[in-house]
Amino acid sequence: MQDIRSLNDMIRQESQFVDALLAEMGKVVVGQQQMVERLLIGLLTGGHVLLEGVPGLAKTLTVKTLAKCMDIHFQRIQFTPDLLPADILGTMIYNPRDQSFSVKRGPIFTNLVLADEINRAPAKVQSALLEAMQEHQITIGDSTFALSEPFLVLATQNPIEQEGTYPLPEAQVDRFMLMVKVGYPSKTEELAILNMATSGYPAQPNKIIDGEGLLKARKVVEDILVDDKLKQYIVDIVFATRDPKAYGLGDLAEFIQFGASPRASIFLTMAAKAHAFLRHRGFVIPEDIKAIGLDVLRHRVILTYQAEAESLTSEDVVQRIFDRVAVP
Repeated sequence: MQDIRSLNDMIRQESQFVDALLAEMGKVVVGQQQMVERLLIGLLTGGHVLLEGVPGLAKTLTVKTLAKCMDIHFQRIQFTPDLLPADILGTMIYNPRDQSFSVKRGPIFTNLVLADEINRAPAKVQSALLEAMQEHQITIGDSTFALSEPFLVLATQNPIEQEGTYPLPEAQVDRFMLMVKVGYPSKTEELAILNMATSGYPAQPNKIIDGEGLLKARKVVEDILVDDKLKQYIVDIVFATRDPKAYGLGDLAEFIQFGASPRASIFLTMAAKAHAFLRHRGFVIPEDIKAIGLDVLRHRVILTYQAEAESLTSEDVVQRIFDRVAVP
């Protein structure tokens, strides 16, 4: 294991592209720093990201701009009620000339997939993404195809206008490392957006990093140090969602139906490492875990009807856990 000083120096050097990437993103996307950072965390860890927010908050624009800043292949899939799994994965095409079948690959065969309004498509289409997201492979007919790396799904969904939508099943939601709630910009940011949108000169971001550089950065993120006490803290946080009474949180027991899965512990550790990388640090501190914890856990804690009756959200419950579980 490298000593902390040399590790810090290496991380500081390897993470230099982050500031340049954020600057290029800032040419097109005003504000929304938290959303941009969460997308970068997904890219640096290989974890898929689900963005939730009302229309017009630059979710799609941010993902498209991020793709432009990186020299990787990008595909946008607009999810609609009439979409079929074959429209995403591909299908077998019959060739009558030689009486054979050939594979026509779908848009999922790319590096960065924007699944726009993912809750507009029925469950059979949503589940078509499961194998791709988890196994990084696609099965068409009797053939299995590996997806090229890096591969990442960035999905958006609209929390309002629920008519004609299909809520994501829990099994699929759990496969997203982060669920990010996108909020409105500030008054100053909105004025800047207005000036930028009406200037008639749209900014074009420059490419900062390619796929090979991103995979190299992922390897570096894996080397970031997480102290054993912080690993125990992460496990305590996740276990508190399953057995709140054991952590002095008995008042939350009636509100939690199901706690977070072991995937939460893994993703929280990986995301905390990436958060430290964005801060040019070679080690994780408790603030990294707290900063990213809500986005990792909000969609993994399933509440009871009692919680809904008292207007409690999963964010409220997770925040109480972070407030009351002791930090090492």
